[in-house]
Amino acid sequence: MLPGTWRGLLRHGLLRVSRAGGSGHRAVHRRYDVIVVGGGHAGTEAAAAAARVGAETLLVTQKINTIGALSCNPSLGGVGKGHLVREVDALDGLCGRAGDHAGIHFSILNYSKGPAVWGPRAQLDRQRYRDFIQRELLATPRLEVLEGSVEELLVEEEVDPERSGRHRVTGIRLVGGAPPIEASSVILTTGTFLSGSLFLGQTTTPGGRMGDPPSSSGLSRTLRETLGLEVGRLRTGTPPRIFKDSVDLTLATVHPPDQRPTPFSFLNKHTHCKPEEQLPCYIVHTTPGVDRVVMETLDDNSHIQQDTKGPRYCPSIESRVLRFPGRRHQVWLEPEGMTSDLMYPQGLSMTMPPDMQLRLLREIPALHRVEISTPGYGVQYDYVCPTQLSPSLQVKTTQGLFLAGQINGTTGYEEAAAQGLWAGVNAARSALAAPPLALSRTESYIGVLIDDLVTRGVTEPYRMFTSRAEFRTLLRPDNADLRLTLKGFEEVGCVSSQRYSEAVRVREGLQEAFAAMGSLSRPANYWRKTLEASFISPMKGAITAIEMLQYNKMTYETLAALFPQSLAPFLEFSQRLKIEAVYRPHYEKQKREIERIQREEGMSLSPDLDYLSLPVSLSKEVREILDRVRPTTLGAATRLPGITPAAIVHLFNYVNKTQQNPRTGGKRSRTGSGEGEGERAGAVLT
Repeated sequence: MLPGTWRGLLRHGLLRVSRAGGSGHRAVHRRYDVIVVGGGHAGTEAAAAAARVGAETLLVTQKINTIGALSCNPSLGGVGKGHLVREVDALDGLCGRAGDHAGIHFSILNYSKGPAVWGPRAQLDRQRYRDFIQRELLATPRLEVLEGSVEELLVEEEVDPERSGRHRVTGIRLVGGAPPIEASSVILTTGTFLSGSLFLGQTTTPGGRMGDPPSSSGLSRTLRETLGLEVGRLRTGTPPRIFKDSVDLTLATVHPPDQRPTPFSFLNKHTHCKPEEQLPCYIVHTTPGVDRVVMETLDDNSHIQQDTKGPRYCPSIESRVLRFPGRRHQVWLEPEGMTSDLMYPQGLSMTMPPDMQLRLLREIPALHRVEISTPGYGVQYDYVCPTQLSPSLQVKTTQGLFLAGQINGTTGYEEAAAQGLWAGVNAARSALAAPPLALSRTESYIGVLIDDLVTRGVTEPYRMFTSRAEFRTLLRPDNADLRLTLKGFEEVGCVSSQRYSEAVRVREGLQEAFAAMGSLSRPANYWRKTLEASFISPMKGAITAIEMLQYNKMTYETLAALFPQSLAPFLEFSQRLKIEAVYRPHYEKQKREIERIQREEGMSLSPDLDYLSLPVSLSKEVREILDRVRPTTLGAATRLPGITPAAIVHLFNYVNKTQQNPRTGGKRSRTGSGEGEGERAGAVLT
């Protein structure tokens, strides 16, 4: 945000901001309900959520003008990640609306697959995104911002006897000797800044991002020594930024955006960027010359020599070449903004010396004359092992301390935003003497994310994928509002009445549409003749409009044209009705399985079960946990850390079957689909 814009906000009373240190200014208050440390994606969502819940909140950040900055890639969403953005939006978070405002290239990834795994994604204009986040955040009631660096946490041994924990955090102390600031809850969202180090060639400097210092060493020391937390070390990296006019785009493959941009936010019908104004991305590939440069520079690349764990799903080009020598790697050239003269080479994160980075880039034909604006570099930083957290994201042994984002071992804006929002909700509830809340992995990807972190921990930076969710036929991007907005207003208190009213309207509209379709039942021959639907078997009996909509070749618009009086009023929901009709039978069956398991928690598990070779679909990790612990009942198995609901379903079905028919033992049974009509849309479920 430009300095003049900041002055405008101050002049109109929309922003209360202070700077600690040499300027002599102090925060407006010395005590708050919630203090959030860090102004990245986790911190901004945490601060906004805490304030929405009703807590007097202070956001402390090292540089006010970097609030909401996109530190790495200029994009939002993707497969799994787009689900998180939609869920954060459904709970009235910021990033979805910010993405709609700043997006310059929108696309739905996985569109050829089932809607449950579609991945809404957008390329972003960095400046637009940061401006939007700052405007929204700094105009939020009950929220103040302080520019400064936190030296340490204020910790007391005297705890609330009604809550668990050996310590209690009561506030923060800033660098520079300013008076301490007290709070009932503190949220740490330090990102890569917690004892961060930057790596470029053989040079190592303190920092969490190029041009910014790391957090105070005292903060990391408080976590390790005073609170006794297990702290580990992770690494990540970023590619060089290159000048767009130095790229020969005629030698790259154009990747156009979707012709009709799909907004992230349920409140938006359109994106800020018009369809015809969107910018393309481009695809290029590495060459054998890239491999040669990587191998020649290994001795000059201290970051790649470290054994600190890096991101498996976004590795550096050095790691990719070492792991897959001779392979041709895809590189995306992404615009950084509508008027930016820079491009972001996604897939070319590197930490070799700058002169060698330029040499490597020029081994790619489209980049043979490229010039670098900023070199790539690596970052190493501290993280807290997340198994030390409760599902509310509060540290189990420390009352009033919450963690969110990369400090919990995750990677990505979307994962950080989701944790930040939920930490903000619970930190505010704790400060306001309300009980903590948890999201189940059966109701949200946020629940999957948090459950994975607190029960399994991480050995490498954690990234969200749809494959991590057992109930992805229910946890879809299209229905995040119905799953979470109503709860967010009625139970959590973080959703506005405007958003709640819209979600209620949508819910009632969908219910009325399904009731109308359910009442429209006709013989199979009627549908075959009227719609020339030869894919329908003439042997079938009466078919409802809902069942018709489950066929791949059938659209809601076709049915509405046939029954305009009954169905035309709901045309605005046509896509949602199609998706819901396809998936409803599947997740209703899944729901019945879960309810049945809950009733059968007392089912005995034989002590002789050979979990390691059991003929059911269980991961190696689940098998090892079951074999080591050997739970005596199904209920005991459900409560084991690391045991997924899907694993319980498979275990239950196996035990139930073998108890009814002991002869089947460990044999698999061959079952058919029972459908017999491959044209049904259920055949494309993923």
